[in-house]
Amino acid sequence: MGGKVSATLGEIKNRADFIMYWGGNPAECHPRHFTRYTLIPKGKFLPNGRKDRTMVLVDIRETASARAADQFLQIRPGKDFELITALRAVVKGLPVDDALVAQTGITTETLHDLARQMKQCRFGVIFFGMGLSMTRGKHMNSAAILTLATELNAFTKFVTLPMRGHGNVTGSDMVMRWNTGYPFGVNLSRGYPRFNPGEYSTIDLLVRGDTDATLVLGADPGATMPQPAIEHLARTPTIVLDPKVTHTSKLARVHITTAATGVSAPGTVYRMDEVPMPLRPALKSPYPTDEEVVLKIIEAVNRKAPFAPRAESMMRTV
Repeated sequence: MGGKVSATLGEIKNRADFIMYWGGNPAECHPRHFTRYTLIPKGKFLPNGRKDRTMVLVDIRETASARAADQFLQIRPGKDFELITALRAVVKGLPVDDALVAQTGITTETLHDLARQMKQCRFGVIFFGMGLSMTRGKHMNSAAILTLATELNAFTKFVTLPMRGHGNVTGSDMVMRWNTGYPFGVNLSRGYPRFNPGEYSTIDLLVRGDTDATLVLGADPGATMPQPAIEHLARTPTIVLDPKVTHTSKLARVHITTAATGVSAPGTVYRMDEVPMPLRPALKSPYPTDEEVVLKIIEAVNRKAPFAPRAESMMRTV
């Protein structure tokens, strides 16, 4: 991956006249997205709101979001990477094989029309969801869509943002970037960061059974990950820090109840556009915060002098 061209949701609200959702269903998964940031609101440079915008939805099936789109492109499952690659070629003016494009479920004429719309807009944005990043191709799909947006900047202003799911997923990516230079899929077992999605990503590690212990903070992989990964969590020691009982905590060896961040513990969360938002607790909690528990775990590990080198090595793997 070579980074991404991004923008804040405020910039998109005020400037984006071409909006594409790829592999996502914001009408049901992010119900305020249309009304607050993309389709409906009137922007500084888009005074007519919806009338000044064009929306394209790319997905394998017609969802509730398709009703809001000006153009719905239904592609065949597992053909996202091929379609993005063909679209990149058309954007650059390179020839594409009609038969290969047809295998994606989209005609060459439709592809050329889409490329024309993207190159002629004043400010374009691509939002991509788990329908792109968690299907066949995975991180390669994400890399391809990020590259497409970068290449479109040779013709106009274009940005791309992932449609993040659970709360503060962007926050964990940001912290990893500060410390390692990479957002995820990082291995620190050698004392320095190594980045390799597909090898060091959480799902891949668990499915292969490469880990012998797992610490889960504020997440519920037992509810969303593939069955082989869930079975591995159940077989090996799993420790969960979470304010509530989850699918993962039910199969964990240890569940430590913590205070809910933003409700009874202070903290900072990041919106999907990487804008930090400080949270002030409204209630008091008898439970410790995630930070307090992790610091105590580190202290306990450091007190175990005979096993310190091994424990330190294990803690370096993310």
